[in-house]
Amino acid sequence: MEPRIRVHRLAEQIADRVRAQIISGELGDGDPLPKAEELLRRYSVSAPTLRESMRILEAEGLITIRRGRLGGAVVHRPSPANLGYNLGLVLAAQRSDIADVAAALRHVEPACAALCAARPDRARTVVPRLRALHEEYLTSIADLPAVVGVSRRFHEALVALCGNPPLIVLAGALEALWSSHEQGWAGRTAPHAVPLRQRREAGAEHGRILELIEAGDADGVHRLVAAHLGEAQRNPQPAGSPAIDLTLLRELMLPPGEPPDAA
Repeated sequence: MEPRIRVHRLAEQIADRVRAQIISGELGDGDPLPKAEELLRRYSVSAPTLRESMRILEAEGLITIRRGRLGGAVVHRPSPANLGYNLGLVLAAQRSDIADVAAALRHVEPACAALCAARPDRARTVVPRLRALHEEYLTSIADLPAVVGVSRRFHEALVALCGNPPLIVLAGALEALWSSHEQGWAGRTAPHAVPLRQRREAGAEHGRILELIEAGDADGVHRLVAAHLGEAQRNPQPAGSPAIDLTLLRELMLPPGEPPDAA
């Protein structure tokens, strides 16, 4: 048993070193890890130990390993989506459903929007991004999956731009979890499930949210976002079961643009 324990400890040590490089930014998002031969020389370990260390990092969502002649390991910086995946697993195990996620967002997202409005630099850091998303929403309004995707990015931006790092991570995990379900619903449902009139009304509310943030009205945007979410969160309900969908959670862990069947 002693050799196995030693191998496991060595693998953890190698994983610790690579993880520290990712966290510090020395290894950037999308960077390839050196080839296995170089890593074996660098760390002076056996191939089984190196493979175990790579499995640890892959399980944490910090790397993706591609097999084949052109394969290798690619780095992924930690993101709220990583936490959203694990949060979803815990919630599913506790028999929580997607309505519980929606309720949590109705509490935290308005607070994030209020923080956006309170930022003294909002004209430079918040408003341009929200305005670009609002304009994209209006141009995508005829395409239900596309407009739902833009709408979710608008709401995710309210969290990502609030300026409080812990809240960005925690609320961002909830946003990622909810977005995966709403986008899944939009891809399965008929376009008429959300009439064009309803999409225009949602877009108009996004415009008012933008205006209140630009004006620095934290209380006003808090109230409006809370009311808006009460309507907007009805979208996934026609999909059927309210249970958290574990297949959608898996897609949270995929690198951007990578198809689900590549995981």
